[in-house]
Amino acid sequence: MKLYHGSKLIVKKPINNGSKIDNDYGAAFYLTMDLESAHEWACRNNTVGFVNQYDLNTRGLKILDLTNKEKFSVLNWLAVLLHYRTLESSFVKAFSARLKFIEEHYYIDVNEFDLVIGYRADDAYFRFPLDFVRGNLTLEQLEYSFNLGKLGIQYVIVSQKGIDNLTFVKAFESKEKYVNQYYESVTRASQAFDALNKDEEGIRIFDIMRNK
Repeated sequence: MKLYHGSKLIVKKPINNGSKIDNDYGAAFYLTMDLESAHEWACRNNTVGFVNQYDLNTRGLKILDLTNKEKFSVLNWLAVLLHYRTLESSFVKAFSARLKFIEEHYYIDVNEFDLVIGYRADDAYFRFPLDFVRGNLTLEQLEYSFNLGKLGIQYVIVSQKGIDNLTFVKAFESKEKYVNQYYESVTRASQAFDALNKDEEGIRIFDIMRNK
């Protein structure tokens, strides 16, 4: 499996749990199959960074693919995201019952796996899951929102075994044109959020809670 990691640095030797704990899937090593996304991430700090390329041997790895719609729902992804992301205390207080319900019924412990495949929820995109918890977005709108802004899918190595199966291939400098593209994709997602009809009929969080 060919994967990329965009960074301001050349990363020949990734380390397990090297990122912030409050990232989408906790402290882990985040990669993508999409070269364009890697370029955007390499330049997201308004400077031209590097795209690191790796080969991942998946043999023997325990893989959690949250994008597999036959096995998992968007609510499983949401539960993992809310478990790790830092939420404002006022939000937690206001929606504690809903947050507890999502955790108890849909959370999957990613630390039981070596590789997690799941959606991204960066910056403005994080507004979608939060507004679903508030009850302003339907489940259908939350699922639809995954494709907005083309923020893509992440491949997240969460164990030392996964790191050991990762081989550095090369690194190359990104290009100036990608400096603004990351923020443009986030802006597209934000604009799409504002355009959603919040009164649209569909399944909302309180409907799911009531029917459990």
